Amino acid sequence: MIHPIDAQLRALFQSGKPIRGLFNGLASPALVEMTAFAGYDFTIIDNEHGSAGLETTEHMLRAARASGLPALVRCLEHDIARTLDAGASGLQIPMIRDAEHAKQIADKVRYPRSTGYAGISGQRGCAYSVRAAGYGAFGGVTHNEKSNQDVMLVLMLETVPAIEAAFEIASTPGVDAVFIGPNDLAHSMGYENRFQDPAVQAMIEKGVKGIARSGKCAGVLALTPEDEQRYASWGARYFASVITGILTKALKDNASAGRGDVVTKISY
Repeated sequence: MIHPIDAQLRALFQSGKPIRGLFNGLASPALVEMTAFAGYDFTIIDNEHGSAGLETTEHMLRAARASGLPALVRCLEHDIARTLDAGASGLQIPMIRDAEHAKQIADKVRYPRSTGYAGISGQRGCAYSVRAAGYGAFGGVTHNEKSNQDVMLVLMLETVPAIEAAFEIASTPGVDAVFIGPNDLAHSMGYENRFQDPAVQAMIEKGVKGIARSGKCAGVLALTPEDEQRYASWGARYFASVITGILTKALKDNASAGRGDVVTKISY
């Protein structure tokens, strides 16, 4: 039997190699499968800005597991428990404020007596009737231990104070990776969505280097190969793009084919 929780995700993030993921805010299990067939390393089901409800999220997780694609779910803090019970192999939590906030999140993700995580006071509630525990087929202490060991936790830094605390946040026990959200960071700095501005890029560089110094995997949105190369030179390994931007560009290019020179520009 295949366990709902996919240990491939942790192996990917601990590989030391560059990894490429795709944010998917569209409520479609088919797009999850297409992401797998396209060759992405993993997907991020986006329930912060996406439209999927919990039932559809569970189906998207099934599609990911069936197609062999590791999947994170970006969800809001109040959705942590139900998203984990749906069988998410990893969570990506936005808008982390500081190291104390990071610890609070790490405690919510782990069961009590967290195996292998010194300094964590697990607060996750136990229920073995849920998909994550195979509806009881994988229940009990074995499920708790597997969840504590294999479920990934990625935190997001999207403000200047969070960037300033990047090393401390990344060093928090139970945090596996830290991702910088450049769009919200730019807004918090007064640059609207202009995250390519040198001042915003300097702040991203500071954050990436702080995360990398902690020994944890540093991630950032990278919409072009040039972005990826630049962030990699600062120490990032987790690079993500956005499915809507890719699809919209492909559709615009197809719609405008043969109608003259049209430059397609997509905003994140």
